[in-house]
Amino acid sequence: MKENISAAKAKISIKNLDLFYGSFQALHSINMDIYENEITAFIGPSGCGKSTLLKSLNRMNDLVEGCRIEGEILLDGKNLFEDIDVNILRKRVGMVFQKPNPFPMSIYDNIAYGPRTHGLKKKSELDEIVEKSLRGAAIWDEVKDRLNKSALGMSGGQQQRLCIARALAVNPEVLLMDEPTSALDPISTGKIEELLDELRKQFTIVIVTHNMQQAARISDKTAFFLLGNMIEYGDTEQIFSSPRNKKTEDYITGRFG
Repeated sequence: MKENISAAKAKISIKNLDLFYGSFQALHSINMDIYENEITAFIGPSGCGKSTLLKSLNRMNDLVEGCRIEGEILLDGKNLFEDIDVNILRKRVGMVFQKPNPFPMSIYDNIAYGPRTHGLKKKSELDEIVEKSLRGAAIWDEVKDRLNKSALGMSGGQQQRLCIARALAVNPEVLLMDEPTSALDPISTGKIEELLDELRKQFTIVIVTHNMQQAARISDKTAFFLLGNMIEYGDTEQIFSSPRNKKTEDYITGRFG
């Protein structure tokens, strides 16, 4: 399923990143490159900092009172905190959350919402974006005859793919996913994983997951976090077959605790 891209380019570079909530330090000196057209998985126990780091990649932590970040996050070499407007950043770096969160409106309007926010009004162009995004999220055939129906009537798995389509509609470069399948049944989870395998051809994907098997199945690289520190980062195959750190090994094999 995974392809090895030998000449992968760093899409995001994280340099000496420390993150604080008030006086509490949640991340400690994180250094890593996230590569273009790959899936990078963040794993680790609850509260280890993986979701905090994920949300930093499109500055969602700006919304948290008392949050302070030191160090750099570069997107294509430009500093997220100094060189990129936050609205442009969130168009370039989309987010899909743990629980599907469709807007209480039609399927069509869910997808058209982002492009409309960015000033697109022409119906023919919106129609094209809606179809392209739903096809990109592998759900067009299931919903094409009920685009004007409420998105809230869809199943959980369909809602999550709709949320992925909604993120795709503004043509991002990076997709951030925070436990995107944890609320889904195994069949829906399988569909999302197949979808991610296709999407990596066009996008850079970063996924937080508690599911070790999922990380092993779909990611090119894996980072293991513990107590706000990145303990180990490397090719997924190496991390799972011969981890260099004992804590990583204990977590992957279920002996952690």
